[in-house]
Amino acid sequence: MNYRLSPSDLTFLYDGCKHCFVLKVKHGIPQPSIPLPGVFSTIANLQKNHYSGKRTEEFCPSLPPGVVTLGEKRVQSAPIKFDDLESTCFIAGRFDVVAELDDGSFAVMDFKTGNPSDDKVGMYGRQLHAYAISLENPAEGALKLSPISRMGLLYFTPDSCEYTGNDCQVLGGRMSWHEVKRDDAAFHKFLHEVIALLDGPLPAAEPETCDWCSYRSEIIGVSDTAKKGSNDPKSQAIVPSCPLCGDLMKQRTGKFGAFWGCVNYPNCRGTRQA
Repeated sequence: MNYRLSPSDLTFLYDGCKHCFVLKVKHGIPQPSIPLPGVFSTIANLQKNHYSGKRTEEFCPSLPPGVVTLGEKRVQSAPIKFDDLESTCFIAGRFDVVAELDDGSFAVMDFKTGNPSDDKVGMYGRQLHAYAISLENPAEGALKLSPISRMGLLYFTPDSCEYTGNDCQVLGGRMSWHEVKRDDAAFHKFLHEVIALLDGPLPAAEPETCDWCSYRSEIIGVSDTAKKGSNDPKSQAIVPSCPLCGDLMKQRTGKFGAFWGCVNYPNCRGTRQA
């Protein structure tokens, strides 16, 4: 199997819940989409427009001289193979901005708003590595930029607010550069871990730590499958797992009577006899 990996899924989704990660990547069953608050998208778009065409010396002295030349471009890597695994993967996504440096190499940058931390920078480093690998080893017809010599995050941390009159308010804050050191060996080791996870059995749901796993459990009554005081055998039945995706099932009624259907219907059409 050739898995499609989104750079963003290699961050919060992978760390947050392996069960939901496998459901999305392997079975095409994503978590319900919750858009980011509009203000963050607005800030990111304003930043990309503002820094487009600017010299790196003007806003980030830590970077070598160069100019921001590309923004919001899609990337796709060639298939990535591992000697000891049958499955392969490819990366497909969209970066924020790229600067072409005066020495002929490129810098990949992502805009973030909030308070940076070593943990966040390390996690987002996977996303930047995914962009770098895709740009240097693209699929046929995809964007190619090489070499990628620098990667990092441009963090905006708001710390002031000023009313300037005429119904205008200015939000101010610090812009800080957080370098991500290139380590392709560590990133390929991580990808190997990801593919091995996807090739294996579906990880158990994590209702204690994942809100979506908890929600799926609650809506079908998994926490109380046996109704106290009931002599009805159906009330004592354990909720089965889906034969196709491994997720939970709920009882449904069709033209031939009751049956178990996957909670992810219509994305998954797994059934069992009731």
